[in-house]
Amino acid sequence: MLAYCRAAPSQPLRTQHVQRKGPPLQRSAAFARPNRASVVLRGLHTADIMLLEEKKKLVANSIRGVPDFPKKGIMFWDITTLCLDPAAFRCCIEAFAERYRDQRIDVIAGFEARGFIFGPPLALELNCAFVPLRKPGKLPGETIGASYDLEYGSDRIELHTGHIKKGQRVLLIDDLVATGGTLVAGIKLMQQVQAEIVEAACVIELPELKGRKKVTDAGAKLYVLIEKEGA
Repeated sequence: MLAYCRAAPSQPLRTQHVQRKGPPLQRSAAFARPNRASVVLRGLHTADIMLLEEKKKLVANSIRGVPDFPKKGIMFWDITTLCLDPAAFRCCIEAFAERYRDQRIDVIAGFEARGFIFGPPLALELNCAFVPLRKPGKLPGETIGASYDLEYGSDRIELHTGHIKKGQRVLLIDDLVATGGTLVAGIKLMQQVQAEIVEAACVIELPELKGRKKVTDAGAKLYVLIEKEGA
């Protein structure tokens, strides 16, 4: 080891080697480096998986449920409380980044409006482009679009022509998947421009509404951080 010796005022600080007596220091079990081969599970270390679950728990606990909104019988999961908690918001973005960091994402396409909250910081983490998917009449340039069904009627999302190119690897992102209609419209848009859909990602899934099946039937995989009850 190195020991520092005080020099005379006019001399620079010098060091000398000191031989440590006694047996070599042993790394405690708590800080020992794990055997890499023994802890790998589906490409992640056990410690990484535990950390991911802790992040998901923090995210889940930071999102409040608002009953009877926007109408009676609906439980609305409000992600604005997640944004109030910097630690939880950071965990949310980090959890997505850890999943997609090595998947060569070219573009993150975020759905209006809450996909705009999660898409840009994740794009910065992955060093890729962000493209907004917007409601009709919101984009100033030439657009292409895809429609999707609502409980009563239909809606449409649009994309600036040329902002996502053929063959680019795209991650779709939104805050929540319920019935899956919005994500399916995004999948249709990516198919129109012949982009490669890596996955559709959401913070929350409401499994009772079976949106996952619609997404997979449309040709994309779905990844979510947490599940909540709701109808």
